[in-house]
Amino acid sequence: MGLLHQLKRLWQSLRGAPYSWPAIDISLPGGRHLHLVGSIHMGTRDMSPLPPKLLKKLQQADALIVEADISGNETPFDDLPSCAPLAERLSEAQLTQLQSIADEQGVPLARLDTQPLWQIAMVMQATQAQKLGLRPDYGIDYQLLQAARQASLPVQELEGAASQIALLLQLPDDGLALLEDTLTHWHTNARLLQVMIGWWLEQPPGDRNTPLPNTFSQSLYDILMLQRNQAWRDTLLALPPGRYVVAVGALHLYGEGNLPQMLK
Repeated sequence: MGLLHQLKRLWQSLRGAPYSWPAIDISLPGGRHLHLVGSIHMGTRDMSPLPPKLLKKLQQADALIVEADISGNETPFDDLPSCAPLAERLSEAQLTQLQSIADEQGVPLARLDTQPLWQIAMVMQATQAQKLGLRPDYGIDYQLLQAARQASLPVQELEGAASQIALLLQLPDDGLALLEDTLTHWHTNARLLQVMIGWWLEQPPGDRNTPLPNTFSQSLYDILMLQRNQAWRDTLLALPPGRYVVAVGALHLYGEGNLPQMLK
């Protein structure tokens, strides 16, 4: 295994990927150095422990920066408004499609009946990830947060769970577009999850503009990816001098309007 590991590292260095995980180093004016890590919020057992080289970067950092600190036990989904039954909010075709996938995943539709449509989309996505063997406690940002706590390293949030919920609550039509995209691109999303796991277990893509399977409509992509990347860029550009490990969802590092592109 040692020789194979060395050959893999050599291949990565020849291909120009400096790390065995999806990441990029960016230096900003004024002595600010970012190690941007492409996180997956749920991971497989073999994604733990984190690579020693990544943990060393964390130990040498002045702070860990994450989208939201998810290390606590509180759930951000408490106190959400109760909605009308699904039969009043979805067309017959939409309801049939949702029923079919919910049955396939073993999710009782009655449990979702009065939830916001964006929340139902997220429940379905999380269930799909669990069926593929992913667990929250093997998620990259969760593991980084645990390591930061053990090292008494400061943690900063780019937006926080409350802001994320506020963004979802502002989606038009109760988040119907997110539910439609989730159902329409159901199998594509499963493939995308497997691609991102491969970035951690095998090889991250060398090209930051690598086209990826599209699981969002353009209007949702603008809200959930581009607008958030712009807000995060502004936050990162306002940091004081120092070294930072910054963990954001892996898709924010690749494709159209990615965060590294905006920072450069």
